Amino acid sequence: MPDEPCQCPDCQRFYREHDRLIREFPTLRQQQELSWAALQSFRTLSGRVLEDLQKQHGSKITDNVSQPVHSGASDEPVNAINQAIADLENINAHLFSIEALMERIFDVRVPEEIEQKFRELAGELAPDPLNVDRLRLNRLLHQTPDLPDRS
Repeated sequence: MPDEPCQCPDCQRFYREHDRLIREFPTLRQQQELSWAALQSFRTLSGRVLEDLQKQHGSKITDNVSQPVHSGASDEPVNAINQAIADLENINAHLFSIEALMERIFDVRVPEEIEQKFRELAGELAPDPLNVDRLRLNRLLHQTPDLPDRS
């Protein structure tokens, strides 16, 4: 594993979102609620898409399964839909499992002193990127054009 974090756009977007979630939800309780809301929204949306696909394509899928497989190009869209429906069914099954595990997380309550520790460490893990000191440090580290290299 490299010492430096990946600099690709996808990873950078992940790091920014990761830090934002820590800054905006710096307590155990807030992280519990955020995780639960994210899981429920994922389940709601993927469940609804699956339901709509099954309504729209259910008879085609059943007909396609009962008929012999053809290798023609016209079968490709139906096969892609079949695969998408199967994948969404698997995703929903996994989400139900995750939900069952996450319910245990909500059994945990911590005293206010521990919540304060969460807030304190959140500030260290994900400092505000617009903080003046952070901006100054970033400028020094990245040698931006407005602060030329001293070598």
